[in-house]
Amino acid sequence: MNIGIIGGGIAGLSAAYELSKKGHKVALFEKEAHLGGQAATFEVAGERLERFYHHIFSSDVDIINLIDELGLSEKLVWLDSKIGFLHRGRIYDFVTAWDLLRFGPVGLLDRVRLGLVSLFLRRYKDWPSLEGMTAQEWITRYGGRRNYDIVWGPLLQNKFGTSFDEVGMVWLWGKVHLRFASRARGRERLGYLRGSFGLLIDALAERILDAGGKIYTSSSVERIVVEGEKAVALQVGRQMYPFDSIIATAPSPAFLEMVPQLPTDYAQKLKGVRYQRAVCLVLTLKKPLSHIYWLNISDPSIPFVALIEHTNFIDPSIYGGKRIVYLSNYLSKDSPLYRSDPDELLNVYLPHLRKINAEFEPSWIEERYLFREEAGQPVITTKYSSQIPDHRTPISHLYLANTTQIYPEDRGMNYSVRLGLKASNLALEFSAA
Repeated sequence: MNIGIIGGGIAGLSAAYELSKKGHKVALFEKEAHLGGQAATFEVAGERLERFYHHIFSSDVDIINLIDELGLSEKLVWLDSKIGFLHRGRIYDFVTAWDLLRFGPVGLLDRVRLGLVSLFLRRYKDWPSLEGMTAQEWITRYGGRRNYDIVWGPLLQNKFGTSFDEVGMVWLWGKVHLRFASRARGRERLGYLRGSFGLLIDALAERILDAGGKIYTSSSVERIVVEGEKAVALQVGRQMYPFDSIIATAPSPAFLEMVPQLPTDYAQKLKGVRYQRAVCLVLTLKKPLSHIYWLNISDPSIPFVALIEHTNFIDPSIYGGKRIVYLSNYLSKDSPLYRSDPDELLNVYLPHLRKINAEFEPSWIEERYLFREEAGQPVITTKYSSQIPDHRTPISHLYLANTTQIYPEDRGMNYSVRLGLKASNLALEFSAA
């Protein structure tokens, strides 16, 4: 079969690789000049680094298997993570049970409840029974109001903004369930490819090309050509590319623009999911800000939602001794911060870095980089399973695989690999019939 794939992120590349491996002819179209989507890289001190922070969990079997299959296992390292929590100007370690017992912002009884709720969600598997409740309702009822106000509530507000009180409990269950699954002997271990996950992107692209596939970057698909309720071609600029089947890994709004012929019921599901925009300001520093890798922020006065100090996870010597910090934000489409240039955003953030390290000085900053993603985080509401569009669209031979369809898990490279594998199998259903 001759199969067209829209999108050169992890899902699109995984689908193209799987199809190529099975002997099918593929052509992949990516609108950006680079491959990788949110896992795309840039250079710091001659080394590649993800534009948006990335790691994997030990439970991420799909991407681990893919890394092994591509011969990259020797590059995969597993390291202890350092998770922290910033509250009222103080950083609290938040990894072990002992850390929880010392967590001063809530009383002893609430610390016990916080631990029990986390343990319960780690072991609980019947997530469909949680679909009717918001995370706010469930945590307030079972974890207590104080724990919600200090711990869970700020995390939800940071991620989802004004939609925080609509987020379904299944989303939070998935985050806790996955996170605890990556713990061994009470500590969390996370995986990273030495050399960046750009190695994975390169290997996928190389295998696709070696199998005779084609990859087109800087190639935006303007239209999916439909004839007789069947997808038959892609229009890229003035060029038409005919295909037997088409897989789209684009965000839902972009997909709707490509194929306005979609029936109303299916189109409404695509329109029904909102996205939070993702923004990462990446700084290289002369000195470390803290000892924490992943610092959650529980302070509404701070205009970014998390600080990920990459070089508290990966040795800074790899980057010439530079310290690398991601200042992460999730914003609504109308937020002025989303449209700020790097210097404007840095000026907004600068006064707040001293709340993390009182000794911080702007002179520590050597370089800054800004990356944006419009479809950063789907807003997962209650009863979300009934809102998910099917991978098989109502148009024959046309399939959709994007982050709005990752459920009950949340978006991540592992689930993008899984999406790609699933979409590739669906695209072959007519050839097997």
